[in-house]
Amino acid sequence: MKFTLSDEQRQFAQALRDTLKRSTSWDTLLALGVQEVESAPDLVVAFLELGRAAVPGPVVESFAVLRAASATLAWAPHIPYIVDDADNAYAIVDGIRHRATPKAELSSVDPSRRLFEYELGEAVEPVDEQAFDRGVLACSAQLVGLGQALLTRTRDYALQRKQFGQAIGSFQAVKHQLADVHVALELAEPLVFGAAVTMSPRDVSAAKIAAGSAAYQAMRTALQLHGAIGYTAEFELSRWLLKVRALVTAWGTEAFHRERLMAALCG
Repeated sequence: MKFTLSDEQRQFAQALRDTLKRSTSWDTLLALGVQEVESAPDLVVAFLELGRAAVPGPVVESFAVLRAASATLAWAPHIPYIVDDADNAYAIVDGIRHRATPKAELSSVDPSRRLFEYELGEAVEPVDEQAFDRGVLACSAQLVGLGQALLTRTRDYALQRKQFGQAIGSFQAVKHQLADVHVALELAEPLVFGAAVTMSPRDVSAAKIAAGSAAYQAMRTALQLHGAIGYTAEFELSRWLLKVRALVTAWGTEAFHRERLMAALCG
C-alpha cells in the first residue's frame, strides 16, 4: 500500500509546523483548527507536527479521543491518571465515560505533562468503539514526530560538536547511530499512516510498537551524542527527551500491544 499526502494535507502540515515554531500555546492550537480534525490520516498529519514541536498538554485526549477544545481523561490501566487540569475531565470505566474531578497532583517524568489523581463522578455516555484506537494512533504519530525532531537536533549538534579537532558527525560510529535512528523512523511512519487507513486494532498496535521503539532509539541516541548536557533540564533538548519517555508507555505498553497484535494474528 502506498500512501501519499494530498496537497491540502501538505499545506496543513506546513501551516502547523510554521506556526508551532512561534507558539505552542493552547490558543494557537485552537486557532489552527486542530480540534476540528476528523479523519484518521489527517489526525496523523496533525500529531506528527505536534510531536515535532513537543506541544504540551493533553492533546491526544482532547483532539483525538474526546474531540473537544480542552479536555482530559483517564483510561486505566493505559492512562491511569488525569493529564492536566483541563476544563473537562473524564474517566473511562468499562466503556462508559464518567465525569472526573482532579485531586492531588502527582510527580511526572515530563514536567509539561502534569498528572492528577481523580474522583470518579456520574456516568455520561458510552465511548465509541474506535476511541481507544484513535488515542493509540495519535500517540504513535506524536512519538514519530518527537523522534524526527530529536534526530534533526542530534544531527545538527553532531556537526557542530568537536572532538580531536573534528566534528563528531564525521565519525563512522556516529553516522551509523544516526542512520539507524533514521531507518527506524522511516519504517515507523508509514505503519502509522497505514493504521490510519485501516483503523484495525492489529495495525494500530503494530504502529504503536514501531513508533515507540523508533522514538526511544532516537531518545537514547540523542542522549549519548549530546553527552552530559543532554541530561540538563535547562537545555532545550529535554522537552523532547522527557516527552518520549512519558509517551512510550502511554496508551498501552509495548507488551500490551504485542499481546494484542499476536492475538489478532493467531486468533
